[in-house]
Amino acid sequence: MEKLVSLCKRRGFVFPSSEIYGGLNGAWDYGPLGVELKRNLKLAWWEDMVQNHDETTALDGAPTAYGMVGLDCALLMNPRVWEASGHVGGFSDPMVDDRETRARYRADQIAVFRLEFVAADGSVAPYEEMFFASPGEVGKTELAELVEPHKKRITAVQKAQHGKTLRLAAVPNALREEDLRAKTLAPGASAPGTLTAPRAFNLMFKTHVGALEDNSSATYLRPETAQGIFVNFRNVCDTARVRVPFGIGQIGKAFRNEINPRNFTFRSREFEQMEIEFFCRPADAPKWYEYWRNRRFAWYIGLGMRRDNLHLREHDASELAHYAASCADVEYDFPFGRSELEGIANRTDFDLRQHMQLSGKDLRYFDDQEADPDARRYLPYVIEPSAGADRGALAFLCDAYVEDEIAGEPRTVLKLHPRLAPIKAAVFPLVKKDGMPEKALEIYRSLKKRYNVFYDEKGAIGRRYRRQDEAGTPFCITVDGDTLSAGSVTVRERDSSEQVRIGVGEIASFLAEKLGI
Repeated sequence: MEKLVSLCKRRGFVFPSSEIYGGLNGAWDYGPLGVELKRNLKLAWWEDMVQNHDETTALDGAPTAYGMVGLDCALLMNPRVWEASGHVGGFSDPMVDDRETRARYRADQIAVFRLEFVAADGSVAPYEEMFFASPGEVGKTELAELVEPHKKRITAVQKAQHGKTLRLAAVPNALREEDLRAKTLAPGASAPGTLTAPRAFNLMFKTHVGALEDNSSATYLRPETAQGIFVNFRNVCDTARVRVPFGIGQIGKAFRNEINPRNFTFRSREFEQMEIEFFCRPADAPKWYEYWRNRRFAWYIGLGMRRDNLHLREHDASELAHYAASCADVEYDFPFGRSELEGIANRTDFDLRQHMQLSGKDLRYFDDQEADPDARRYLPYVIEPSAGADRGALAFLCDAYVEDEIAGEPRTVLKLHPRLAPIKAAVFPLVKKDGMPEKALEIYRSLKKRYNVFYDEKGAIGRRYRRQDEAGTPFCITVDGDTLSAGSVTVRERDSSEQVRIGVGEIASFLAEKLGI
């Protein structure tokens, strides 16, 4: 991960926000290459999910027509929206602070373990003197990592237990019990008992609209994009001539006052969502949920993400949000561990019902083709595939990062899918003389009308290739002596470094075929 973060800074993918003033935790700026990568990711999502969606989908073996439209809702909304959604009353995470290290953790994301000594007959002798807290999920913490700083002390205790096997056992709700917190050793702490009791932490950013800063002018930066779609459900039905089942897609910024932003751009206070709210008949919701769960998982693979790094995890009943009938996460094996990339949920009719009740507006859908008069008005169920553009960009960067050798020389390369690559092709003159720069610029200007291409004439040709490898550029086009005499150029392919010669007039059609765009 350190190598990837270094590459992102060095090549202009991601910079710390306001870096010259020391930065701001949980905020990042996308550089020249990063903004193109993220824009390409959002464009691929919009084209595949909204603009070019397949209007017939097999549901129970019968083609079912559905529409997909888009919205771009305001960041600021009437605060009653967030009352109806439950964010004002319940959008908070329990947090704990470490009084010694000044670190802050989400209470539901810090696991507490105790040591147990297990004899050959299976009998257990718990080590009650100290518990160990880890900022990771239960079952994913290595024993050695926790006990290493206390190895001498624990080894002595283990000897007193006559060499019994040592293991970790989870201690549920330990942070809520004062006597157990007093025995818990926080990550990085020198002694137990430094963690505070869990406290509620509001995740919404509050602001004021208008000249006065009082309760009457208070509102919030939206913590999610979904509610803008729900409150516009009636407007879309009245203007877009859509019929259930149909979907509304939106890409936009959201803001959450994260307790502990971490893992580069993975968890930030300002982020961008790519979200669909798909409205369907309640009876059809389980089938549409399965359809969207599988389609979204396959989308990442279609953009070149390695299948072995992706996982589709269904939530068990204890994990489900109160409004969800079912939910699954697309998870990715990041260098810092397996984490959520996208969530797909059956939100039932919770959101529409809440907004209907609080606003007093009838948000039921009217189906004039329904034969049964009593079934013509109903609240649709909603299937929500919700992806993070920032998390997606980070996952594709992690997946594309490769260190290999070319002719015995080590190199770093980003093997990004052509649709995602920030630069589609780079054009070089072999040397800065003999008319090569002029011809290379002519080719560059011609290609720039269709693709984001790059021109470079500085440094040795091998060094220029390496710079483009690190930028993820699929093809490099070199103008040399034969270009002027025979009208051909050398095209180098990024992943294999293989080179072919093609005519200058063939470059555009060659790129169109290879890039597929």
